[in-house]
Amino acid sequence: MSQYLTPQQLTLNIAPAQFKFSDTSQLLGAQQGSAQHQAWVAQSEAKKAAEFGLAIRQPGFNLLALGEPGTGRSTLMLSAMHEAALKQARPNDLVAIYPFDSNGKPLFLKMPAGVGGQLKHALDQFVRHLAKDLPNLLEARIKDHASTAILAFLAAQGASIKSSVAYIADNKTLTAYFDWMQKDILDYLEAWQPSATGDGDSNLESLLSESFFSRYRVNLLVDHHVGSLTDGQANLYAPVIYDNDPSLQSLFGGIESAAESSAAPDFMRLRAGNLLRADGGTLLLNLRDILADEANGAQILEKLHRFLRNGTLQIEDLSSSGGQGGGFVSAQATIPVSVKLVLVATREDYYLLIDECSDFFNYFPIKIEFAEKVKASAENYAAYAAFIAQKCRQFNCSHFTAAAVVALLQAMHRLEEDQTRLSTEFAVLEKLMLESAAAAGLREAKLVDVEDVKAAISRRYARHGYIEGHMRDSIIDNELMITVQGEAVGQINGLTHIDLADASFGSPIRISANCYAGRRDVLTIDREVLMSGPTHDKGVMILQSWLHTNFAKLNPLNMTASLVFEQEYNGVDGDSASCAELFVLLSALSKLAIKQGIAVTGALNQHGEVLPVGGLNEKIEGYFRVCKEIGLDGQQGVLIPGRNMRHLMLADEVVEAVAQGQFHIKTMNNVAEGILHLTGHSLAEVSALAAETLVSFKLVLEQNLPKTTLLEWSR
Repeated sequence: MSQYLTPQQLTLNIAPAQFKFSDTSQLLGAQQGSAQHQAWVAQSEAKKAAEFGLAIRQPGFNLLALGEPGTGRSTLMLSAMHEAALKQARPNDLVAIYPFDSNGKPLFLKMPAGVGGQLKHALDQFVRHLAKDLPNLLEARIKDHASTAILAFLAAQGASIKSSVAYIADNKTLTAYFDWMQKDILDYLEAWQPSATGDGDSNLESLLSESFFSRYRVNLLVDHHVGSLTDGQANLYAPVIYDNDPSLQSLFGGIESAAESSAAPDFMRLRAGNLLRADGGTLLLNLRDILADEANGAQILEKLHRFLRNGTLQIEDLSSSGGQGGGFVSAQATIPVSVKLVLVATREDYYLLIDECSDFFNYFPIKIEFAEKVKASAENYAAYAAFIAQKCRQFNCSHFTAAAVVALLQAMHRLEEDQTRLSTEFAVLEKLMLESAAAAGLREAKLVDVEDVKAAISRRYARHGYIEGHMRDSIIDNELMITVQGEAVGQINGLTHIDLADASFGSPIRISANCYAGRRDVLTIDREVLMSGPTHDKGVMILQSWLHTNFAKLNPLNMTASLVFEQEYNGVDGDSASCAELFVLLSALSKLAIKQGIAVTGALNQHGEVLPVGGLNEKIEGYFRVCKEIGLDGQQGVLIPGRNMRHLMLADEVVEAVAQGQFHIKTMNNVAEGILHLTGHSLAEVSALAAETLVSFKLVLEQNLPKTTLLEWSR
């Protein structure tokens, strides 16, 4: 039933007394979790799905996290990934070593975390000793005509390496590798002969080169040691990596050009990507980052698809299709890799891509839906308060009083436009917190209070209010014709919602109607000149259906009615003005005046019921500010759908004006309630007067049109 709303109904009143703290510093006890833990409380269903997906270690169970930016998708998934990593096996190091069997493919070895670093260090030491002792070893070979000294050196060095890297003794591949390495060195040195020239120069310098020594080094592609190479400490947990700027090279690795690495052999030019670094763990990617790469985005998705299908990775020269190293790349060995991918995406991007590459998303069976809003409950309020406390500690800013926490919660309700639900855009909450803390700092307060939160909100509105202010000034200066006092026939104030990304506000707009004898029914001038959108046109057709239904005895209607949004030059869309359009048409037909101080918003269905609309708070506040500038007379207000009551989170100035009787807000549930409030006459009275007008239109047509035309129309 239609009703005037009380000040208490215009916003959500949260009692600070329900919180058991005076300020958020008291929420930092040992029993409280991190900010991520508190945010997960508000995303409980998403947390269950994330934990379930991360617990499945078999391949093919990758995770797809869907939600809007700012809802904590990446941050919360990373925290869940780190938590899951604690329960997983230790990661492996990955090394590449020289292929002494001459098959052209480097040998890739996985070994326990830390061992790769030990092996690299040991072989680097070996190369240094070899370079230092090589002249003496060659001199001894020439002098003794035997390789006894070389064999002894290699045996001693091999024993030293194996004693420093105990893992070698139990690994047959490494044991065979060292046998190959010793044989290769011995063959190489035995084949070397001193220079035969008579100038006294030796060709030893050509042997003492990096191209020779690098064959015996280790390319440590993935290293999971902690601290220095010599402390022997290894990473105990599975890797968790977030590639926040994915590219072909950052994901799949690459090969340095020969110019970059001088004379290093091919296997030493390999560089690992994040897929290799995350082997045995998880890797987080944002789909938007990949799609934004116009040059390589499609190729990245295709290579990821192949990786997910095959479970192996091949390091390729992705910088160019040809050039140095091309032949080596074609002989590259594949590396088995086990990585659980976590792909973060908006629902829009996901559903845009799913038709194009549905088989790609088959590898992401665990879908995690991040809610954009959660129910207002004591548990969620407590979680938000604890989140605020943790963020105060993280940002090292002043803590918030209980009243200030209430103001922040109200802001999150306002963001969602719902008294029963909170927005989960934690990024917005963080910014408002920091701005409020800055406001408290300006008045040198130790705690952030409710006045600081309201000051931050007020400053934010002021920073983004230029365009709204400019439009309001145009109304005050009578450039935009808006009347907020008196009555008029065939004229009403509708409400528009303007969203400019960084600013969102409402503004009144005059809608006018003319009716005359004709057979074109309802036409909208905006639609005729292609300045209206499909949703608006749908609303007009519903309006027309209601007219035909309620004046069925006069069907077909002997009327042409024109509707127009006055002084609107940017186009109109949406159906939130369909109630206002119907009311102004009924006014024009019945010749009953509409109160100009009352602005109307609401959508209409075919049965005359009023449906809820969006942007309600901005619409009401925008109209209120116009009326305030012109002068409040106690007769102005807004007529809104009754189903929108729980969406009201109005500014204090509007609530105060309603409390003082200077402004009012009334609800309507159907056309009858709306027209009664606007004209003071019931729908039956309005319809009777409108019917008389329609009958007169019919007589005019019958008297002025040929009978053959009338017969055609009647058919």
